Order: sequence, then C-alpha cells, then structure tokens
Amino acid sequence: MKNWKGLTILLACVLFFMACVGAPNEQSGSGSGGQTNKDPNRKMKIGFAMDTVKEERWQRDRAAFEAHCKQLNVDCVITVANNDSSRQTNDVDNLLTQGVDALVIAPHDATQAAAMVEKAKAQGVPVVSYDRLINSDKIDLYVSHQVPVIGRKIAEYALQHQPNGNYVMVYGARTDNNAIIMQKEQLAVLKPATDSKNIKIVGDQFINDWNPELALNFVENALTQNNDNIQAIVVSNDGMAGGVISALDKKGLTGKVLVTGQDAQKDALQRVAAGKQTMTVYKPIIPLANTALESAIKLAKKESLTGTTAFKNDTIGKEIPAILLEVQVVDKDNLMTTVIKDGYATYEDVYANVPADQRPPKQ
Repeated sequence: MKNWKGLTILLACVLFFMACVGAPNEQSGSGSGGQTNKDPNRKMKIGFAMDTVKEERWQRDRAAFEAHCKQLNVDCVITVANNDSSRQTNDVDNLLTQGVDALVIAPHDATQAAAMVEKAKAQGVPVVSYDRLINSDKIDLYVSHQVPVIGRKIAEYALQHQPNGNYVMVYGARTDNNAIIMQKEQLAVLKPATDSKNIKIVGDQFINDWNPELALNFVENALTQNNDNIQAIVVSNDGMAGGVISALDKKGLTGKVLVTGQDAQKDALQRVAAGKQTMTVYKPIIPLANTALESAIKLAKKESLTGTTAFKNDTIGKEIPAILLEVQVVDKDNLMTTVIKDGYATYEDVYANVPADQRPPKQ
C-alpha cells in the first residue's frame, strides 16, 4: 500500500509539472507588437520615431501628436534622432523592444528607413510613414500633405510672379523623398519657361538635412558667380529660406528677389508680412498628426482604413496606400484669411516686425 501511495503521489507531481511546462505564456513579449498574448485591457502603445525637432514645424508635429495621444488615451513613446540615421535605427529597435502596437516613422533617410520597416513587419507591427515617404512597399500607410502639389504650387507661384530672369533652385536633402518629389514637380512646371529661355536656371543644389547655413553658403556663391543677377530663388522650405534671405541681406537684395518656402513657420510668416520672403506653403499640422495617430491605432486593431488613395513611389516603382492632405499658398495678400483666420498663427506674431500703421486692420 505504501508503494502504491508513493507511485500515486509521484504520478500527480509529474502531471502537474507537465501542465506547467505546457501552459501558454501569459506575459507580453517585448518587441512583439503583432502577438495576441498582450493584455486586451492595457492601453495601446504607439511609437513615433522622429528625425528632428530642430525646426519649429517639427516641434508642432510632436506637440500635436502628443496632444492627440492624450485625447485618445493612448500611450505615446516619441524619439528624436537629431538628423542621424544610425540613431533613428536604434530608436526604432528600442520602440519595438518596448512592445509598441504600431510604429509611426518620419524618416531621416528614406532608403535606410526601409530596414526599420522590415524589422517592424517581422514582428507584426504595422508602420505608418509620416510626412516623408519611406522607400518600402511594406509600409501600411503613407500620411502626408500633397507633396507633388506643394512642388507645383511653389514653382507656379514663382513663374507667375517672376516670369523672366535667372532662377536658383534650392532643394531639400537628397535622402528625403519629399525633396526629390518636389524637384521633379518644380522642374516640370518650369520646363516650358526654360525651353523658351524666358528663365534660366543658373544654380541648383540639394541641401544636406535641409540645413539653413548650407543654403546660405550655396546662395552666396550663386550670387557671386552671377554678379548678383538673380531674380528668383525657388527654396523648398522655410528653414532654408531663412538662410537664403540672410545671404540676400548681405548684398542689400532682400525684398528685391523672389524667395519661396514651405511650412508656414512663424519666422517665415513674419518675413512674408515684412516683405522679405515672397511666399510659403501652409500645411496644417494638427490634421496630419491626428490622421497618422488614428490610422496607426486602426492598423494595430486590424481595422480597415478609409479615405486612402494609391500613391506611386517612383524610387521603388511601387504603389502604396496614402492619405494626402491639402495645402495652401500663403503670401502677403492672404495672411489674414489663412493662417491667422485658422488660428495657426496670431496676428501679433505675424506682424511683430511690421510697424503698426502698416499692418492691415485686425479682424
């Protein structure tokens, strides 16, 4: 009887041990956004790997994204790579290790970021390409403003207001798809005028990291090489436009040469109001950030997206789903009815450098 009791106890222990070994792991694995073993009652976690917040425009993106996360009761983990691809790669690795449910990436380098997408997708984590297009057909969504339209609007405005003379083209970073898309669209708009020799492009350059100081140096050289005979400088964003205008200041040419921009930064709007910068492109940031976050949440929940369109990435020759938001040209004539009316910028900020008697009536 004692032997039978001993065997019974031993058998019970073996069965208990086997049950423990075979039981499913209830802990959520790190870096496993696509796994189904996460606590369904936990707050959703969204990672946002940003390239930079140096410019005011990107500071607005971060603030808008954070605010919407709080509004939707979602945990946000935001990283900033400071214009460094290697650092952004590490940021993405860390976000995946933290078990984010979806990943939003504003890439520093469109091609290198494709490897980040591969890592995320291997772990079942959906990826939203934010503002800048990643060179991968595995991204789940591209959310941006109408980048081709921005390129065309800038060139069309320049050509309409300065249909003759020497042009200088200041493009963004060659590693950024937006810069390449805008270059293509700008040159397409300007081609009839260059073919007819109404305008002549006397200088053009991609600017690393969209750096204002590098833009300043390039335009200084262009002015010197052309004996200051330049009528229009087509600049692809406001940060670089600031550098360009500094170069013009040194030559006493500010306000005499057409200068374009993009982003409607506060300092750019002030330059437009003061007649130093000719125009900028207004891209509402809150709808962009909100759309990216809401889409990331839907993708994490495996819900279908609405309002997408097919957008072809010419670099890889593939179409990807996209949501592209509208943009608007802003110049001295419509500051009141655009950025100020929308509450994007205040009357006091925009006209801070304009004498009170030269300002339009406050509405």
